[in-house]
Amino acid sequence: MVNLNINDPFKRDILKNSRIIAIVGHSEKPERTSYQIAKFLREVGYKIYPVNPIVKEIDGNPSYPTLKDIPEPVDIVNVFRRSEYLPEIVEAAIAIHAKTIWTQLGVRDWQSANKVLDAGLNLAMDVCIKVEYLRLLG
Repeated sequence: MVNLNINDPFKRDILKNSRIIAIVGHSEKPERTSYQIAKFLREVGYKIYPVNPIVKEIDGNPSYPTLKDIPEPVDIVNVFRRSEYLPEIVEAAIAIHAKTIWTQLGVRDWQSANKVLDAGLNLAMDVCIKVEYLRLLG
C-alpha cells in the first residue's frame, strides 16, 4: 500500500523485517545480475526462492516454475524480467498474497504499479534492492 520509491523509512522497515524473497527471473549463471543479487541477499540473511521455469536448480536449491509453486508465504517478489512481463507477474504476486513487489532497475510499468498499490501491496519500482539495502541498512 506504500510507494517505497518515495518513502525511505518504510523501505528500510520492509528490508529489515522481510525474510522471504522470491526472485522472478533468477538466472543460474553467476555472471548475471539476478544471480549476484540473489547471492548477496542470501549472504545477508534472506531466504531466497528462485522463480525460473527453465531452470530446475540453482546452486543445489530448487527453482520454482511460478510464484504459486513456492511452498511458503513470500514477503518480497523481486522482479528481474523485462517490463512487458510485469502485468502477469503482478497478478501472480497478488494471487499469492505477497506483501511487496520490487522491480529491478529498468523494470517499470505504471499500470502495473497502480494495480499493485490498489491491491494493497507495497511497491518499489525501477530500484535495485541490493543498492537500497546497502544504502539504508549497510
